[in-house]
Amino acid sequence: MNNQKLQSDLITALVSRGKLYEVGGSVRDSLISSETENKDSDYLITGIPIEALMGILRRYGKVDLVGKSFGVIKFTPRGGGEVVDIAIPRTERSTGAAHRDFEVTYDHTLPVDVDLKRRDFTINAIARAIPSGEIIDPYGGQADLKNKIIRIVFPEAIIEDPLRILRGAQFAARFEFAIEPETLAAMKAGAHLIDTISPERIADELNKMLEKANRPSIGFRYLLEIGVLKRILPELTQAVGVEQPGGYHRWDVFDHTMVSVDAARKDLRVRLAMVFHDVGKPATRELVEGGATFYGHDKLSAQMAVRALKRLRYSNEIIDDVSILISKHMFSDRAGDKGVRRLIKAVGQDLIFDLLDVRRADITAQGMGQEPSEVDEFQAKVQAEIDKKSPFGLKDLAISGNDIMTKFNLQPGPLVGDILDDLLEMVLDNPSANNYDTLLARATQFLAERNRQ
Repeated sequence: MNNQKLQSDLITALVSRGKLYEVGGSVRDSLISSETENKDSDYLITGIPIEALMGILRRYGKVDLVGKSFGVIKFTPRGGGEVVDIAIPRTERSTGAAHRDFEVTYDHTLPVDVDLKRRDFTINAIARAIPSGEIIDPYGGQADLKNKIIRIVFPEAIIEDPLRILRGAQFAARFEFAIEPETLAAMKAGAHLIDTISPERIADELNKMLEKANRPSIGFRYLLEIGVLKRILPELTQAVGVEQPGGYHRWDVFDHTMVSVDAARKDLRVRLAMVFHDVGKPATRELVEGGATFYGHDKLSAQMAVRALKRLRYSNEIIDDVSILISKHMFSDRAGDKGVRRLIKAVGQDLIFDLLDVRRADITAQGMGQEPSEVDEFQAKVQAEIDKKSPFGLKDLAISGNDIMTKFNLQPGPLVGDILDDLLEMVLDNPSANNYDTLLARATQFLAERNRQ
């Protein structure tokens, strides 16, 4: 096999001393589809002691030992090629609570099948020999790929690292595979151990599911069945069984949420917004004649999303963006030009089209045959305002804070901000007023009115 991640002369040098294998996700993905591309390539080499291996690698690039106890080397080919992991075969034995304490033993004399045995699922426990291309599959991974099955390699896999529950759900969603019964039972038995996993690792698996799966709902439904969803996203499980009578929604709040996540494009912010966009509905639901109302659910859902995302240690930038998308997802698509400009101001040009995607997914997931054609029409209005370079924020004003302070001999402070906010409100209603003289006249009037108060 012609492997593009390692130089041919390096491969020759390595296989003259030992045996070289490609392992992990790149092998799995290539067996699923010849068109599937996995950007990360991991390698395993047997038969060469780690000191000798590092000596060979140094002749061809930069070597960084990740940790001697793990036997993993970060290798950067000379000339700035892609960084790859090259490992010595190793075994792992849990010595403490859940995943946190392991005794790792690496040994260059171990055969490849021993290293593969420590991996999580059979579909990830496959190696390809380099350069021959021979597939080494001691645990039936190819058969499970063919049958679309997620199966743990060894019975204690979940106990040793409960994150594998999330990984299994993520793979099930991503590849649309089924988790086989014994593996599912092991996940259910270990569900409580998810509490020992760091929030960052949980978020990382959720992100992969949201960004890579066509139908993240498959993974979320497995997590619900396993009993993990209530531990990591209790806000979402509260939506299960909450009906939405009234003829606008086909499904309960949870099922609607699942359909909406699947309907959204593979963008992390948009899909996170869909996960949380209706979590406030259970608390705001009021039965009325002919149906139910959920007044204020958009604002409450945004608040609940912020708490959940902070708990999972998402960045402030993502939290802020998702909060805006949720809090504004009930916007009126019948707004006129003024309303369009105000919505763009409230959301920001960077997020406005994401908000429209949120609305499209929400409408599609109502399940009553609705089409988001009105959103397409509204998008044309948004684009028209942007193309006209209408003012949407303080930076768009034809007068600056420095201009205001100089003209009226003011010091930096809240008053300057109040003046600018007032000017922005004026030009949002009337973009033609956005010129220096008009704004200066309005600022003069504003200060006069303020002084009379």
